[in-house]
Amino acid sequence: MLEKYRGSRIGEEGEHAAGGPLGQLQRLRQTRHILPDNFLPAEHEGVVLKAGAIERHATDLTGIGTHRGDAVAADTRLGWQLFRAMRHADDRGLPAEYANMQPARQSPHRAVARLMAWYDTHRRSLPWRTLPGEVPDPYRVWLSEIMLQQTTVAAVTARYREFLGRWPDLPSLAAASLDEIRAAWAGLGYYSRARNLHRTAQILVHERGGQFPCDARQLRELPGIGSYTAGAIAAIAFNACEAAIDANAERVLSRFFALTVPLATIKKRLHELAQSLIPSSRPGDFAQALMDLGASICTAKRPDCARCPLNSACQGHLSGIAESLPRKGADRERPLKRGAAFVARDREGAVLLVKRPEKGLLGGMLQPPLGPWAEAFPAIALARAQAPFRAAWKKRTGSVRHGFTHFMLEVEVYATTVEQHPRVDGRWVAAEDLGHSALPTVMRKIVAYAFDEPGPLFARKVP
Repeated sequence: MLEKYRGSRIGEEGEHAAGGPLGQLQRLRQTRHILPDNFLPAEHEGVVLKAGAIERHATDLTGIGTHRGDAVAADTRLGWQLFRAMRHADDRGLPAEYANMQPARQSPHRAVARLMAWYDTHRRSLPWRTLPGEVPDPYRVWLSEIMLQQTTVAAVTARYREFLGRWPDLPSLAAASLDEIRAAWAGLGYYSRARNLHRTAQILVHERGGQFPCDARQLRELPGIGSYTAGAIAAIAFNACEAAIDANAERVLSRFFALTVPLATIKKRLHELAQSLIPSSRPGDFAQALMDLGASICTAKRPDCARCPLNSACQGHLSGIAESLPRKGADRERPLKRGAAFVARDREGAVLLVKRPEKGLLGGMLQPPLGPWAEAFPAIALARAQAPFRAAWKKRTGSVRHGFTHFMLEVEVYATTVEQHPRVDGRWVAAEDLGHSALPTVMRKIVAYAFDEPGPLFARKVP
């Protein structure tokens, strides 16, 4: 659609001509209906405006730049970027995301100011957040951000307090054993995070004087810290002007700029847009404000646009497409794997567990003995041959189903109770200790399914 407008220019001689191209644009601005199809066609090519004139007209067309000072310059630059994106979106590799763009009723700078005022009143109270005026502890910020990777706030809150109670600082965490940390991490998922957490603590304590780097680039060099986490730590802990784009921020920005192309293709662009909006005096608060807005108002389903502090500048809201954004690509079908698990316990209730290999899926965590995973369940005779020892294995009705990132798993469960411990690799974990053992969620499901004892079997005692 925009191809016919490539190369169009604003003629300097038409700067003040009411009937000329700029007069037409001015009238369009006044009626609040500036769309890509309204921009000048190729036949109006002429002398290119000087930089100052260009910025003046970009300001006119977008409503940005009504205030003086550096903030105005920043707003004008962003407005001109948006103006150019609407005219030459195909040059930027994003052919459609600005197609429905409506003129903002306020500049991005003022929208951000409203967001920060909203955050000051409605900020969530979370155990890892400091109060206004307090200096953040980089250790607590880092710990919370690692825990929150691919995990909800609701799932993390209590576990964060428990973890912090055991290891309140870097030296105590570095001194802990990896098995202790894995056990404390059990149930949070993505277990490589526990290993990376321990390794990073040791690097910082033994090689860097117990200090976190304040630079996002240096933070990314530490195990388990990617672009988002590095940006979040740098912004929140050190007030560095770094964008932190989690799933909530992605949703807010996709709607604010009405980006209609698949989310996976514009992550770099989202980071650039967020970086351009950061208020230099409050980078950490800005990062957390985007997170809170996405969690409470700009939700995935039924966003409450009427209460949103960004609604008068949100292009998705003004275009009526906010709820449909961000756009996601087609879901890839996950393959299904099947296998058998063997859950043995003694008369006191202790359960036989073995340790998984350090590398690979659920590395170093505990599990009941498992057979190999294949496309189909093993026949009963074959499954019993896969068992860790001879016993009266009874197959439970049904199966346990669990989803991993790249595949689905279904496990049939065989259970037995023994009078004496057979000579096999593994350890017998007492029933009262199962809640604090390094059992991943899927393995807890399997053990509970074997004996019809869900919740109480894995009750965690807060230290």
